Amino acid sequence: MKTIKKPVQSEINIKKSQFICSLYPTRTKKESKEIIQKLNQQYNDATHNCTAYIVGDGEGFDDDGEPGGTAGKPMINVLRKNELHNVTAIVTRYFGGIKLGAGGLVRAYSKSVMEAIGEAEIVEIEEYDVYEIVFEYSDIKMVDTEVRNNNLESIGKDYSDKVSYEVISRNNQDIEKIFEKYSGKISVELKNRQFLEKI
Repeated sequence: MKTIKKPVQSEINIKKSQFICSLYPTRTKKESKEIIQKLNQQYNDATHNCTAYIVGDGEGFDDDGEPGGTAGKPMINVLRKNELHNVTAIVTRYFGGIKLGAGGLVRAYSKSVMEAIGEAEIVEIEEYDVYEIVFEYSDIKMVDTEVRNNNLESIGKDYSDKVSYEVISRNNQDIEKIFEKYSGKISVELKNRQFLEKI
């Protein structure tokens, strides 16, 4: 599975209309909608802000006032064709006074997204189970040793009343089994799934 490593922006001009494509790595519909809202505010003087996204919990697109099927759909088709996931595309259009027609719009929005993908750094991603390990401060050394010895990857740590680590196994080991021997002392719970860059 592929995504983009970091946000990228590109710009093309077609018959005096300016098309600015912004691509963002996003994991959820909520993240996509937040990015879209931010860009709508940033380019609130634009004629259209058309969008398309493919993320872990769904996909969607919006023509934002352009004739139906001439903007959002061609944009999402380009993302699909390039096998991109966890990505949001926003194409901002400033109308230049010359109408492009339905076919012209489809080509313009498709080209805009393709140009941005061409400038993006594409990375392979994989889906992993994220486990939360919760334990007492006195057990930090023991847990750190298990994490290290089993080549688990810690992707988050929280130190409050108790210590909690978020870990993944890139070798798909059974993390619950690793900590089974500490039952009652250490709790291990499957939290969610995450897409992370393949290494």
